[in-house]
Amino acid sequence: MEVSRRQFFKLSAGAVGGTGLALMGMAPSIANAEVRQYKILRAKEVRNTCTYCSVGCGLLMYSMGDGAFNAKEAVIHVEGDPDHPVSRGALCPKGAGLLDYVHSPNRLKYPEVRRPNSDKWERISWDQAYKEIAALVKEDRDANMVVHDDKGTRVNRWLTTGLLAASGGSNEAGHITSKFVRSLGMLAIDNQARV
Repeated sequence: MEVSRRQFFKLSAGAVGGTGLALMGMAPSIANAEVRQYKILRAKEVRNTCTYCSVGCGLLMYSMGDGAFNAKEAVIHVEGDPDHPVSRGALCPKGAGLLDYVHSPNRLKYPEVRRPNSDKWERISWDQAYKEIAALVKEDRDANMVVHDDKGTRVNRWLTTGLLAASGGSNEAGHITSKFVRSLGMLAIDNQARV
């Protein structure tokens, strides 16, 4: 068999390249037999609900970091939950881009308050935020509760404050929220899911 110079170089390059790849562990049979190491293999999985709209799609959120010294837990991957009855694993573009929202430098992570006559926001603790909100709610309710109407009928209405509930929760959470707010006497209640 007669081989030209060009064919000889092609055969030699192919043989050397194939041998080199096989020596580096790139043999197809070995590569196909190896188990692929996914980035979420050792991550903690948490089920959640997307907060963008009233559909309430299910999410699987994966985080790495065990909380040990110098190891902060951080969300590394977000995907649709295939077992969720609402979305069955599908996400819209907003839900699919949720990881960018989680890691956004503009994301508000702590409660803040702007005091009267101030132009700056002050960071406060969650306990302080709950206490201040509860105190303001009680103050307004005590001052503006309508116990009886003009005819003397007991009505227990609180008309000066309203609530706009978020749509990211379940129907059960919305029902309990509605019952709680109605028990306070509040009539002005609406939900983002209706909008």
